[in-house]
Amino acid sequence: MSDHVTHWIGGGAHEGPTKRTGDIYDPASGRVSGTVDFAGPEEVDAAVAAAKEAFPGWRDTSLSKRVQVLFRFRELLSAGADELARLVSSEHGKVFSDARGEVARGLEVVDFACGIPHLLKGGYSENVSTGVDSYSILQPLGVVSGITPFNFPAMVPMWMFPVAIACGNTFVLKPSEKDPSAAGFLARLWKEAGLPDGVFNVVHGDKVAVDAILEHPDVAAVSFVGSTPIARYIYRTAAEHGKRVQALGGAKNHMVVLPDADLDLAADSAVSAGFGSAGERCMAISAVAVVDSVADDLLERIGERVARLRVGPGDDERSEMGPLVTREHRDKVASYLESGVREGATLAIDGRAHPVPDGDENGFWLGPSVLDHVGPRMSCYREEIFGPVLSIVRVADYDEAVELVNGNPYGNGTAIFTNDGGAARRFQNEIEVGMVGINVPIPVPMAYYSFGGWKQSLFGDSHAHGTEGVHFYTRTKAVTARWTDPSRRPEGGVDLGFPTNG
Repeated sequence: MSDHVTHWIGGGAHEGPTKRTGDIYDPASGRVSGTVDFAGPEEVDAAVAAAKEAFPGWRDTSLSKRVQVLFRFRELLSAGADELARLVSSEHGKVFSDARGEVARGLEVVDFACGIPHLLKGGYSENVSTGVDSYSILQPLGVVSGITPFNFPAMVPMWMFPVAIACGNTFVLKPSEKDPSAAGFLARLWKEAGLPDGVFNVVHGDKVAVDAILEHPDVAAVSFVGSTPIARYIYRTAAEHGKRVQALGGAKNHMVVLPDADLDLAADSAVSAGFGSAGERCMAISAVAVVDSVADDLLERIGERVARLRVGPGDDERSEMGPLVTREHRDKVASYLESGVREGATLAIDGRAHPVPDGDENGFWLGPSVLDHVGPRMSCYREEIFGPVLSIVRVADYDEAVELVNGNPYGNGTAIFTNDGGAARRFQNEIEVGMVGINVPIPVPMAYYSFGGWKQSLFGDSHAHGTEGVHFYTRTKAVTARWTDPSRRPEGGVDLGFPTNG
């Protein structure tokens, strides 16, 4: 990681004066490891201006040449995946294997975007009227922007910009100021791949930069991933300024465990999906709705696995879970353990006591934690914790589990564990959630499908990547054409008739 991170505008590092900066932390030690420039309206104006200037040339670049740049970017990213993963681990805190997996999932979207010539094919109808043909074409929007969260500083931006750029748009990325270096790394790869200057730009900062993007008249569309309150704000503000918006919000992902489930598989899945990346992911399992008859057995198996988990620095290959991203976030997550007990839950596993044998005492540590006998009115259930805390909610049967999930205001992801195919099929039909797993704890779709939830987990109509991503970053133009045949032109007079399909 660089000691100092600045913006990337017009094909190079921004050299202008900076009025404000922020600290970058090493979550494993709690120490400041660098600083990042914070953009104001002037820097956002410069980035958007560079993107606007680059747009006509990139829009008119042939699909073949666009794809050549994408393929070069893909090969460079593949070769540099370990370096990027180490960068992510150093600033976010997640262990290297998690960071490497994040980069791999981002690469899948780049692979998908490399197929853009097929994805941008329009339709054609011959002779819709006598001598008249109609066809549709997909065209880019112009300057588009992505505002992305700290938990996946490489993957989530890659849900957005490969598709946007492949479609012929130019892009301004505003990554999280907590772990900003991955964005600069990706910008340099685009430069090396031959992307024209100004097509991809990065501005760092906080709400000042965000508002400047949302209100900028030359930004045509905004993509966002983050918490529901901010997603709602992004959607409302950007829409008020005439922009197309996709804003993916928070989650309270449930895992339903029926009595006939493979409990070893369910326990493995609850631990991996609840505590991977320290629970700092929007697809993490947060609530386990387990039928009461097998709840004690499942909890015992979860406890056995948690006891073996090694918590430590992300750069230690023995670590299976790293620290949380900031001290403030660690303290907030830990507070749910206290509030859960105060509201009537049982603290089955206290992550504050989990050993961290090789961790600096100043690191932002919180081990895997489990609250049992959680009720739907408790704050630990109602609110998105975004940390390594599982809430065990005991239910009487399948119907009560479905009622619980469908009654939750979030609708991002869910999973059911059962060996009954009929129950699984009924679940996928009845559940009011956008992404469903059957014996799969984190049902993140492949890049050629689209990612996104329902209810308060999504603001706007479009999900990320896949065909919905292509539609979000393009607009359709319908063309009706007549080429007259001189040999068939009628003699005399002018035809003032209304065009029909005759």
